[in-house]
Amino acid sequence: MLNFTKPFYPLILSTVKNDPETAHRQMLKALNNLEMNRQSVWGNLAIKQIEKSFRVSNPRLKQTLWGLDFNNPFGLAAGFDKDGTAAGIWSSFGFGFAELGAVTLHSQSGNPRPRMFRLPQDKAALNRMGANNLGAAVMADTLAQTWKRQPRKIPIGINLCKSKIAPLEEAATDYVGSFKYLQDVADYFVINVSSPNTPGLRSLQAGEQLEPILSGLQIANTQHKPILIKIAPDLEWQDIKDILNLATSYNLSGVIATNTTIRRDGLNTKILKETGKSIQDEAGGISGLPVKERATEVIRFIHQETEGKLPIIGVGGIFNANDAWEKIIAGASVLQVYTGWVYEGPWMVNQVLSGLLAKLDEQGLDSISEAVGLEHA
Repeated sequence: MLNFTKPFYPLILSTVKNDPETAHRQMLKALNNLEMNRQSVWGNLAIKQIEKSFRVSNPRLKQTLWGLDFNNPFGLAAGFDKDGTAAGIWSSFGFGFAELGAVTLHSQSGNPRPRMFRLPQDKAALNRMGANNLGAAVMADTLAQTWKRQPRKIPIGINLCKSKIAPLEEAATDYVGSFKYLQDVADYFVINVSSPNTPGLRSLQAGEQLEPILSGLQIANTQHKPILIKIAPDLEWQDIKDILNLATSYNLSGVIATNTTIRRDGLNTKILKETGKSIQDEAGGISGLPVKERATEVIRFIHQETEGKLPIIGVGGIFNANDAWEKIIAGASVLQVYTGWVYEGPWMVNQVLSGLLAKLDEQGLDSISEAVGLEHA
């Protein structure tokens, strides 16, 4: 049997290291196979070994947000598990919650390949996937089957994006259509109007285009599920203020700060080896270390503007406990990771959570919730 304390994820990557998207698909396929066979002897043993290796359980890390219980503040960001094929396994890797998607009402193949690139000199990734996914109806069925096998142990969110074929003026109908399919199979939902890879999507962050989306979703939200909005790191402060005002008006539950950046300044990578083109000419969003500081600045700004009353999910450039702590004391209640997990491996969850417990000890704090926004105290 595989020893899951070994760096198995880099081993998968090394077999196809010139094609990170194929590596990603292989990883999800392996995890889906494991989850579907969790009742078998080998599946049960493998999952127990994973949980022993990566989980950190401590009551000081627990929080309740939006009526949901989070065993710890470290979650998996959207983009990793677009169709929810591995939804039932993320708790075993020690995550306190997981966000699936982005999903669209209509299935779509996304942008032409290659469309996912590693920038190891920058501890970053560039992606222009284009929200490739099987569609909301397929995800709803996948998750319904998953929860029949194993009721979810952590909060599960779903990131909703506009279908590429839907005109901007029909965006509200598109988002609401996805939400209606998925409302029963997840705990919270995210309005994604900040991906740079769907044409025109970021324009929906403007108030006059965002309002009908928020209104439509809240009317459809008969189960009163928490609805958050995910924003870009490239917005001006006034634009963020406008979104916060709308979030208050439409009773949104929180903000995710932030998505990927379209900025290219300060990168060590100059030429993308897969295409031979200058990084300045490559479309897509940058995640990882280059977005770390800006994401923290946005978190800090939102916390100050809302006086800490609107919960924030902080994401962008988290690689270790220090990175996580910076976002928490700036105002993030919980955190998400994607690129850092790819570079550091799945054991980083254990390391980050153990490091956060050490930070609580250093500060003489009893719980992680006491650290949220600490720098503003």
